[in-house]
Amino acid sequence: MQKKRIIGLDIFRGLALLLMMTYHFTYDLNHFGFIDVDMNHTQGFLLFRYTIMTMFLLSVGISLALVHQNGIKWSSVRKRLLQLGIASLVVTIATYVVFPHSWVYFGILHFILFASLVTLPLLRFPKTTFLLSLLILVASATKSIDMNSLFQLLQTPLHLPRYTEDLVPFVPWVAVVLLGMSLVQQNYHQDLFNSKAFTQNSPLHKILKKMGQHSLLIYLIHQAVFFGLFELYFILFSK
Repeated sequence: MQKKRIIGLDIFRGLALLLMMTYHFTYDLNHFGFIDVDMNHTQGFLLFRYTIMTMFLLSVGISLALVHQNGIKWSSVRKRLLQLGIASLVVTIATYVVFPHSWVYFGILHFILFASLVTLPLLRFPKTTFLLSLLILVASATKSIDMNSLFQLLQTPLHLPRYTEDLVPFVPWVAVVLLGMSLVQQNYHQDLFNSKAFTQNSPLHKILKKMGQHSLLIYLIHQAVFFGLFELYFILFSK
């Protein structure tokens, strides 16, 4: 049962990666002038982006709860924080070089790093986890909590750009991580990952599983590969 559950999570995460790569490739087509789309204000693209983020952050919460199901494993925590810390720094430096006026200072990896730490105390409190996730979602929907004001307040003293290529506000997105944790705490993940959608042995499922197992590496290199391919295209075919 444990093996199937983990494989299902890998496939779920791999699917999120595939969708993310599709989104980023479309972004690159727009960036290099092959298409002309306002991806930040077009409802379809916004929904696509939020779906991808939701899948990733659900998998973060599920993974956290599974790893620490029998108590917090601090060696795993330290390893995860080190990996995410280095990866976040790489993203910040890379985006500063490519987008000096809109570099990423709190993107998806920065968020996961922070959320993975601050949600640890809730792992042993399933009812609190679920209720807090609902409270955060309601507070965000009613605009009782506004994280944009905090970012605006920090822009000047921290010399942050007015616009960034990727920003993941702690509220409401931490609620999605908490919901992922709650799925495991309530044992709903068993039914999800043992369903036919995650237990088939098709070539696609095998690819998604491999992608899910190497999600951080793929996340870090895929845009560099895409940019390299576009640059190669211009070198070979531009006049």
